[in-house]
Amino acid sequence: MHQNYFFGYGSLVNRATHNYGRTRPARLTGWRRIWRHTDLRPVAYLTAIPDPSCAIDGLIAHVPEDDWTALDAREYAYDRVLVCDHVHHDAPTPLNIAVYTVPDGKHGAPDAEHPVLLSYLDTVVKGYLEVFGRPGVAHFFDTTAGWSAPILDDRTAPIYPRAHALSREETALVDTHLDALATTRIPLCEAHPSLRR
Repeated sequence: MHQNYFFGYGSLVNRATHNYGRTRPARLTGWRRIWRHTDLRPVAYLTAIPDPSCAIDGLIAHVPEDDWTALDAREYAYDRVLVCDHVHHDAPTPLNIAVYTVPDGKHGAPDAEHPVLLSYLDTVVKGYLEVFGRPGVAHFFDTTAGWSAPILDDRTAPIYPRAHALSREETALVDTHLDALATTRIPLCEAHPSLRR
Protein backbone atom coordinates (compact mmCIF):
# COMPACT_ATOMS: atom_id res chain seq x y z
CA MET A 1 0.00 0.00 0.00
CA HIS A 2 1.35 3.43 -0.95
CA GLN A 3 1.99 5.97 1.79
CA ASN A 4 0.00 9.21 1.88
CA TYR A 5 1.88 12.44 1.18
CA PHE A 6 0.75 15.99 0.54
CA PHE A 7 2.25 18.54 -1.82
CA GLY A 8 2.76 21.89 -0.08
CA TYR A 9 3.18 24.97 -2.27
CA GLY A 10 2.73 27.84 0.23
CA SER A 11 3.33 28.05 3.96
CA LEU A 12 3.80 24.27 4.15
CA VAL A 13 7.13 24.72 2.33
CA ASN A 14 8.32 26.46 5.48
CA ARG A 15 9.11 23.47 7.68
CA ALA A 16 8.88 25.65 10.80
CA THR A 17 5.10 25.93 10.31
CA HIS A 18 4.41 22.20 10.77
CA ASN A 19 5.67 18.94 12.24
CA TYR A 20 5.21 16.78 9.16
CA GLY A 21 8.19 14.57 8.52
CA ARG A 22 9.97 12.96 5.61
CA THR A 23 9.82 16.13 3.51
CA ARG A 24 11.32 16.21 0.03
CA PRO A 25 11.50 18.92 -2.62
CA ALA A 26 9.15 18.18 -5.50
CA ARG A 27 7.57 19.76 -8.56
CA LEU A 28 3.89 19.70 -9.48
CA THR A 29 3.25 20.04 -13.22
CA GLY A 30 0.05 21.35 -14.74
CA TRP A 31 -0.76 23.64 -11.80
CA ARG A 32 -0.17 27.28 -10.82
CA ARG A 33 -0.49 29.18 -7.53
CA ILE A 34 -2.94 32.08 -7.26
CA TRP A 35 -4.06 34.43 -4.51
CA ARG A 36 -7.69 33.85 -3.56
CA HIS A 37 -10.04 34.22 -0.61
CA THR A 38 -13.05 32.25 0.51
CA ASP A 39 -15.97 32.98 2.80
CA LEU A 40 -14.32 30.64 5.32
CA ARG A 41 -11.35 32.96 5.97
CA PRO A 42 -11.12 36.73 6.35
CA VAL A 43 -7.90 37.12 4.34
CA ALA A 44 -6.50 35.82 1.06
CA TYR A 45 -4.28 32.77 0.87
CA LEU A 46 -2.60 30.82 -1.87
CA THR A 47 -4.41 28.11 -3.73
CA ALA A 48 -3.33 25.96 -6.65
CA ILE A 49 -5.32 25.87 -9.86
CA PRO A 50 -4.90 23.70 -12.94
CA ASP A 51 -2.73 25.32 -15.61
CA PRO A 52 -1.19 23.03 -18.25
CA SER A 53 1.46 25.64 -19.09
CA CYS A 54 2.90 25.86 -15.59
CA ALA A 55 4.79 23.86 -12.96
CA ILE A 56 5.31 24.83 -9.32
CA ASP A 57 7.93 23.80 -6.81
CA GLY A 58 7.09 22.77 -3.28
CA LEU A 59 7.57 20.08 -0.68
CA ILE A 60 5.99 16.70 -0.31
CA ALA A 61 5.64 15.43 3.24
CA HIS A 62 4.34 12.28 4.84
CA VAL A 63 0.89 12.40 6.40
CA PRO A 64 1.32 11.00 9.95
CA GLU A 65 -0.03 7.45 10.20
CA ASP A 66 -1.45 8.05 6.71
CA ASP A 67 -4.44 9.73 8.41
CA TRP A 68 -5.60 12.94 6.72
CA THR A 69 -7.76 14.15 9.63
CA ALA A 70 -5.41 16.72 11.19
CA LEU A 71 -4.16 18.10 7.88
CA ASP A 72 -7.71 18.35 6.51
CA ALA A 73 -8.61 20.36 9.62
CA ARG A 74 -5.66 22.74 9.06
CA GLU A 75 -6.61 23.16 5.40
CA TYR A 76 -10.37 23.28 6.02
CA ALA A 77 -10.98 25.93 3.37
CA TYR A 78 -9.56 23.65 0.66
CA ASP A 79 -10.49 20.45 -1.14
CA ARG A 80 -7.94 17.63 -1.24
CA VAL A 81 -7.20 16.35 -4.77
CA LEU A 82 -4.95 13.42 -5.76
CA VAL A 83 -2.14 14.48 -8.11
CA CYS A 84 0.17 11.44 -7.95
CA ASP A 85 1.01 11.36 -11.65
CA HIS A 86 1.79 15.09 -11.79
CA VAL A 87 4.33 15.29 -8.95
CA HIS A 88 8.02 14.71 -9.69
CA HIS A 89 10.16 13.74 -6.69
CA ASP A 90 13.08 11.52 -5.70
CA ALA A 91 11.27 9.22 -3.26
CA PRO A 92 12.34 5.61 -3.82
CA THR A 93 8.79 4.20 -3.75
CA PRO A 94 5.47 5.22 -5.31
CA LEU A 95 3.37 7.57 -3.15
CA ASN A 96 -0.23 8.71 -2.91
CA ILE A 97 0.16 12.48 -3.21
CA ALA A 98 -2.60 15.05 -2.80
CA VAL A 99 -2.71 18.81 -3.21
CA TYR A 100 -5.08 21.17 -1.44
CA THR A 101 -7.00 23.46 -3.76
CA VAL A 102 -9.97 25.80 -3.59
CA PRO A 103 -12.02 24.92 -6.68
CA ASP A 104 -13.74 27.40 -8.98
CA GLY A 105 -16.96 28.71 -7.54
CA LYS A 106 -15.68 28.55 -3.96
CA HIS A 107 -13.22 31.47 -4.05
CA GLY A 108 -12.91 35.07 -5.14
CA ALA A 109 -10.21 37.57 -5.93
CA PRO A 110 -8.64 39.35 -2.95
CA ASP A 111 -9.74 42.90 -2.18
CA ALA A 112 -9.25 45.50 0.54
CA GLU A 113 -11.52 43.53 2.88
CA HIS A 114 -9.72 40.26 2.06
CA PRO A 115 -6.06 41.19 1.48
CA VAL A 116 -2.91 39.11 1.38
CA LEU A 117 -1.12 39.25 4.72
CA LEU A 118 2.50 40.29 4.35
CA SER A 119 3.32 38.15 7.40
CA TYR A 120 1.94 35.11 5.53
CA LEU A 121 3.88 35.95 2.37
CA ASP A 122 7.06 36.48 4.38
CA THR A 123 6.63 33.03 5.95
CA VAL A 124 6.10 31.41 2.57
CA VAL A 125 9.11 33.11 0.99
CA LYS A 126 11.31 32.18 3.94
CA GLY A 127 10.43 28.54 3.30
CA TYR A 128 11.24 28.79 -0.40
CA LEU A 129 14.52 30.53 0.34
CA GLU A 130 15.58 27.79 2.77
CA VAL A 131 14.61 24.93 0.45
CA PHE A 132 15.20 26.29 -3.06
CA GLY A 133 17.46 29.33 -2.58
CA ARG A 134 17.09 32.67 -4.34
CA PRO A 135 16.27 31.06 -7.73
CA GLY A 136 13.44 29.21 -6.01
CA VAL A 137 12.09 32.45 -4.57
CA ALA A 138 12.13 34.04 -8.02
CA HIS A 139 10.36 30.97 -9.44
CA PHE A 140 7.74 31.24 -6.67
CA PHE A 141 6.91 34.83 -7.65
CA ASP A 142 6.94 33.97 -11.38
CA THR A 143 4.57 31.00 -11.00
CA THR A 144 2.08 32.76 -8.74
CA ALA A 145 -0.82 34.74 -10.20
CA GLY A 146 -3.02 37.39 -8.64
CA TRP A 147 -0.39 39.96 -7.65
CA SER A 148 -2.95 42.71 -8.18
CA ALA A 149 -4.19 41.69 -4.73
CA PRO A 150 -3.73 44.33 -2.03
CA ILE A 151 -1.13 43.34 0.57
CA LEU A 152 -1.74 44.26 4.18
CA ASP A 153 1.56 45.24 5.78
CA ASP A 154 1.24 43.48 9.13
CA ARG A 155 4.95 42.71 9.32
CA THR A 156 5.43 44.57 12.63
CA ALA A 157 2.32 43.03 14.22
CA PRO A 158 1.68 39.73 12.40
CA ILE A 159 -1.88 38.56 12.02
CA TYR A 160 -0.86 35.24 10.47
CA PRO A 161 -0.68 32.78 13.39
CA ARG A 162 2.36 30.86 12.08
CA ALA A 163 4.37 33.95 11.13
CA HIS A 164 8.15 33.81 11.29
CA ALA A 165 10.31 36.91 11.43
CA LEU A 166 12.66 37.54 8.53
CA SER A 167 16.19 38.83 8.65
CA ARG A 168 16.92 42.22 7.12
CA GLU A 169 18.29 40.49 4.00
CA GLU A 170 15.20 38.26 3.69
CA THR A 171 12.89 41.24 4.14
CA ALA A 172 14.73 43.11 1.40
CA LEU A 173 14.37 40.09 -0.91
CA VAL A 174 10.58 39.99 -0.44
CA ASP A 175 10.27 43.75 -0.86
CA THR A 176 12.38 43.73 -4.04
CA HIS A 177 10.08 41.17 -5.66
CA LEU A 178 6.94 43.00 -4.54
CA ASP A 179 8.28 46.32 -5.87
CA ALA A 180 9.05 44.68 -9.22
CA LEU A 181 5.44 43.50 -9.38
CA ALA A 182 4.16 46.99 -8.46
CA THR A 183 1.96 45.55 -5.72
CA THR A 184 -0.26 47.76 -3.56
CA ARG A 185 0.40 47.77 0.18
CA ILE A 186 -2.13 48.74 2.82
CA PRO A 187 -0.69 50.05 6.11
CA LEU A 188 -1.91 48.11 9.12
CA CYS A 189 -3.58 51.24 10.50
CA GLU A 190 -5.79 51.32 7.37
CA ALA A 191 -6.82 47.67 7.58
CA HIS A 192 -10.48 46.81 7.35
CA PRO A 193 -11.98 46.85 10.88
CA SER A 194 -12.56 43.07 10.74
CA LEU A 195 -8.79 42.54 10.50
CA ARG A 196 -7.65 44.92 13.20
CA ARG A 197 -6.58 43.54 16.53
